[in-house]
Amino acid sequence: MALFLSSTALGFATTPEVNPCEGKKPHDAVLTDEYGAVKAVLENYFDNMNCAEMMETGYNVMLPQAGMDVTAGYAGDVPVAAINEATGGWFEPILTDYAVADPPLCPVNVHWHLGTEHRSEGQFDEDGTGPHPYEGHGADEMPGDGAQRRKLGDDIRQGMLCHHYDPADPVFTTPYEWKYCTNMEVGATYEVHWPHSAAGMCGSKWQYQNSFYDGVFCNDGIISLGDSPPFNVPQRVGVEGQVFTIVNSDDPMYQNYDLVHGAWKDESHWVDVAKYVGSTTGTTRDNVVCSMYSPITWQVDRACHMVSAASFDAMCKTMLEMADETMKEEVYPHGARELVNSTWSSDTLYRKK
Repeated sequence: MALFLSSTALGFATTPEVNPCEGKKPHDAVLTDEYGAVKAVLENYFDNMNCAEMMETGYNVMLPQAGMDVTAGYAGDVPVAAINEATGGWFEPILTDYAVADPPLCPVNVHWHLGTEHRSEGQFDEDGTGPHPYEGHGADEMPGDGAQRRKLGDDIRQGMLCHHYDPADPVFTTPYEWKYCTNMEVGATYEVHWPHSAAGMCGSKWQYQNSFYDGVFCNDGIISLGDSPPFNVPQRVGVEGQVFTIVNSDDPMYQNYDLVHGAWKDESHWVDVAKYVGSTTGTTRDNVVCSMYSPITWQVDRACHMVSAASFDAMCKTMLEMADETMKEEVYPHGARELVNSTWSSDTLYRKK
């Protein structure tokens, strides 16, 4: 018995004028045998599920969640190595850069969260600081005081914070006139995510999608949850994650005007990277309700970096010019899922240093 996402090919000979990815986010799963014959349809399979009920989905394994503690040496309780041995490698993450993976993955979306969804001790954690203090792990906790809550909206949860913020240094406190991003703040911490997929409309004007799920699953027949083709989700879907504190500075060391295409990678960025298998995130999930979009590869920079507000604004400008006009809904920070506890975290962190 297996799960399979049916479809066609990786690319198009010509770029269609109508968005070919719209509505491609799957909700149901199709049960197939090793010959690809449909046996049954599991309706609403991908809906969020009570974490304790994941064993009842048909795989009889726990589905590891994100974001987890990526501090070197940390290990959760989901036995990824044992699951790999039992299932023939279902839960192996991509260890190379996504662009040179086999097959290659391209970014299909970029978005960011207020505070972090991951934890990296001494870099972004519960002891970090910012304009508004971190107030705990709970999914109902809100950032800052009442005025800040009203500014950001009641559904915005702030995650953990970096350690760069210094209220005496004007680069962290001087307001910036945002032209394209909204609800952003100098001195604040943001975790940026770049979902990648081998099934995206790579290289076309429709590569980036507001619903990253539409971008991830745009082309059929590439991502399989079944036997025909063999299960391949962690090798076809991945996310890059990188954490920044926003500064208002013209210093060249804080400038990167191409953040829309992926994480900042040079001799001082993307140096120490944690790689693991997890799930999609967001505040509709916590340590009681889990994401069924798992297992996917995560690659997360363990360091917190500083980046100029102008660089971030340039990214938002590019997003607003994309073919999927609803990308305008991504130019503000999303709420952060509470840190995944050990029960639902992978016991295996791979490391690039």
